[in-house]
Amino acid sequence: MLFNSYVFILGFLPITLVIFFGLLRLGDRQFALLWMTLASLFFYGYWNPAYLPLLLISIGGNYWFGREINRSELKSTNSRILLILGVAFNLGILGYYKYGNFFVNSLNELWSTDWQLPTIILPLAISFYSFTQVAYLVDAYRGETQDSDYDLITYTLFVAFYPQLIAGPILRHDELIPQLRDRQKFFFSEAKFAQGLTLFILGLAKKVLIADNLSPWVALVFDNANDVGFLEAWVGALAYTFQLYFDFSGYSDMAIGLGWMVNIDLPLNFNSPYKSTSIIEFWRRWHITLSNFLRDYLYISLGGNRKGEIRRYINLIITMLLGGLWHGAGWTFVLWGGLHGFYLAINQAWRKLGISLPKIVAWMITFLAVVFSWVLFRASSISDAISLVSAMLGFSGIILPHTFKGFLGWLPIGGIFKGWGELIYLPEIGGKNSLIMLVILSGLVTILPNTKEIMEQFKPTVWRLLLVSSVAVFCFLSMNRVSEFLYFQF
Repeated sequence: MLFNSYVFILGFLPITLVIFFGLLRLGDRQFALLWMTLASLFFYGYWNPAYLPLLLISIGGNYWFGREINRSELKSTNSRILLILGVAFNLGILGYYKYGNFFVNSLNELWSTDWQLPTIILPLAISFYSFTQVAYLVDAYRGETQDSDYDLITYTLFVAFYPQLIAGPILRHDELIPQLRDRQKFFFSEAKFAQGLTLFILGLAKKVLIADNLSPWVALVFDNANDVGFLEAWVGALAYTFQLYFDFSGYSDMAIGLGWMVNIDLPLNFNSPYKSTSIIEFWRRWHITLSNFLRDYLYISLGGNRKGEIRRYINLIITMLLGGLWHGAGWTFVLWGGLHGFYLAINQAWRKLGISLPKIVAWMITFLAVVFSWVLFRASSISDAISLVSAMLGFSGIILPHTFKGFLGWLPIGGIFKGWGELIYLPEIGGKNSLIMLVILSGLVTILPNTKEIMEQFKPTVWRLLLVSSVAVFCFLSMNRVSEFLYFQF
């Protein structure tokens, strides 16, 4: 079920909230939790009921491993064995369903074999709920689950809570379970509900009014990677840069807003990442919960920066390679992760030199590095990515649209500039109009306050109500072309 669908907004959400708050009004907190758990499982299974049994198996298995680890002596041999078995349980499920075909196909290409696996249906959100539960098991082993007496309903809701289940944020146990066990959280708050509804609408606007309208630009350019020219390649790359941001941050805003509606606080996942002046800062602002997971459970476990500078750089690259693989079963994702690991290593080494750049220069270098990396992330193959990057660098020559001739007619034809033509791989909008739109979006993400900052100043006034209501109407009118969120595929 999609957040940006009529069935969710007009059906699932009001029914779920009315019954949840009705049960709380009757004083039955445990039944309210049970109802929210069942509603979350229905939300997950609505898309494809075949996904639901695997989620339940994963939850049941991890609940048992976590309980047994908590009952064992802290960091004992027994708890260590249970942790290894629990992590293997999660990675085994994730590896088979998400990476089985990828590894078999890679081996077939390497060894010229023809091994085949049965048809595998990739379960929705398997990466998110697997990482959430791996973190829980590691925290249990470290003795960080102070209250180990979690009942199965509470644990199931921690994993399957519908606002965050499909595309995050990736939760740690101490970010949600204590709230589910806190009786003071279970009441209807008009102020919190109003904030949640406002943030949900702002996130919905990011998705349906911005991200979805950029999708045709992106698709045509990346589907014709070998034929696009300089300007088309740049428009496609920048359009995807903004599409991915508004799509995923929009989902995260909606998730937090839905949590606020029931008085639950979910962690921030985006904080204006395109304002970053370094790659290190970018990863502190982009997909924050994944960055924290990779740092706390992988990078530090590999040794972090405790074993010298060279080992630190190696650990960064390994961490990001695996982070890239988490995003998708393909070599483009692995190389994207490796590229960001290389970026981070360079950034750390540059810091050691103690040389500071002007802020605008540092921002430009960071932003361009991210844009080029997104080309690899989005491309269907490595060869497509190379073609697009080559076009962006002008290696295929530059052809400008006729609409530019009025003020660039003085350019001499020859060399890298091949003359005037048409932008055939940009639908409906092209030339100056597409560039103007991208400049406007650049301003939105680099100059204006983000939704977190907007909500910090939130006050329920009449003009704000009218503004948000108008945005909601535009969103509803645009939902006739319902589309998936990009991170659903990861």
